[in-house]
Amino acid sequence: MTAKAPLLNPLTLKQWQRFKSIRRGYWSAVALGAALLLSAGAELLVNSRALIVSYQGEWYFPTYADYIPGRTFGLDYDYETNYRELKGAFSAGGVGDWVLMPPVPYDAFENDLKSGVYPPYPPSVADRHYLGTDSTGRDMVARLVYGFRLAFAFAAILLGCNFVIGIAVGCAMGFWGGAFDLLFQRLIEILNNVPFLYVIMIVASVIVPGFWTLMGVMVFFGWTAMTWYMRTSTYKEKSREYVLAARALGASSKRMVASHIIPNTISVIVTFIPFSIASGIAALTAIDYLGFGLPPPTPSWGELLRQGTQHLESPWIVTSVVVAMGLVLLMVTYVGEAVREAFDPKKFTYYE
Repeated sequence: MTAKAPLLNPLTLKQWQRFKSIRRGYWSAVALGAALLLSAGAELLVNSRALIVSYQGEWYFPTYADYIPGRTFGLDYDYETNYRELKGAFSAGGVGDWVLMPPVPYDAFENDLKSGVYPPYPPSVADRHYLGTDSTGRDMVARLVYGFRLAFAFAAILLGCNFVIGIAVGCAMGFWGGAFDLLFQRLIEILNNVPFLYVIMIVASVIVPGFWTLMGVMVFFGWTAMTWYMRTSTYKEKSREYVLAARALGASSKRMVASHIIPNTISVIVTFIPFSIASGIAALTAIDYLGFGLPPPTPSWGELLRQGTQHLESPWIVTSVVVAMGLVLLMVTYVGEAVREAFDPKKFTYYE
C-alpha cells in the first residue's frame, strides 16, 4: 500500500480559500514573494562583479567568490578587477574572451564618478544608471534593491524576536495571573512610557549604531505590544471547556499552554505578522532618515529619502524611494488585510 499524503486541516483549507478569494491581498502576496526571492539573489541582478568571465579557455564565476586581482586577466594591477572595464577590453581585443555582467552592473557601495561633472547624475540607459545616482554617485537601483533586502530582513528578525518574547510573556500573564501578571503589567507600563526616540538618540551619541544595536533597542521596547493581545486571548481561552477538560485529565500547565491555548490563538498571531513587518520597515526608514540609524554607506531607504529631500533639484532620488517604499508598504498592508479577513474568528471557530 502506498502512503497517502497528509491532508491539510479543513479549517486551514477554508482559510486559504478565503485568502485566495481576496484578490488584491493574494496577488500582493505573490508580488511580494517574488520581490523577496529576487532580492535574495540580488547579486545576480545588481552587482559590479561579473556573473561569468571566460578568459583563455578558463571560466571564472566572480559573483560569490573571493576577489580576483586584475593580473589574473592580464591587467596591470593587483586589486580587484573592474569587470566593466574588463568587458570593454575583451570586446576591443577580439580574441574570444568575454564577460557576462548583471543587468545592473553596479553594487550598492560603488561611486561611479564622471570627470568634471558632480553627482547626482540623472537616469541614463547608456550608463545603465536606470534610476540615476545619489549625491555621491552610487547607483539608485542598487541602493534601493539592497536597501529593501536589508529593511525586510531587519523587520523579519524584529518580528520574530518581539513575537517570541511577547507570546511567551503574554501567555504566562494570562494563564497564571496574580502577582506575576501585576508585576509584568507595571513593567510594560514603564517601558511604554519611555520615549523610544530619545533612547535611540542617546545610543547614537555614545556609539555608532549598527544592525544588531538597533535591533536590540527596538526589541527591548517592541515586545510589549504582542504581550497585551496574547494576555487577553489567553485569559479568554483558559476558561474554555477544552482547557478545563485537559486540566481535569491531568495535563501540565506547559502542555495546556503549548498544545491547546497557543494553537487556538493562532489567528491573533498570524493577523499581526504583516502589519508588524510594515511597521518594522517604516521604523527603520524613519530612524535612518533622522540620521540615528545604520551608519553610512549602508544601503538604506531612510538615508536615500534624506538625500532626496536635500537635493530636490534631482527629483529622481526622492521619487524612486517614495514609490518603492509606497508600493512595498501597500502590498504588505493588502496582505495583512487579507490575512485578517481569512482568519476572522467570526467566520471560523475552532477549538482543539
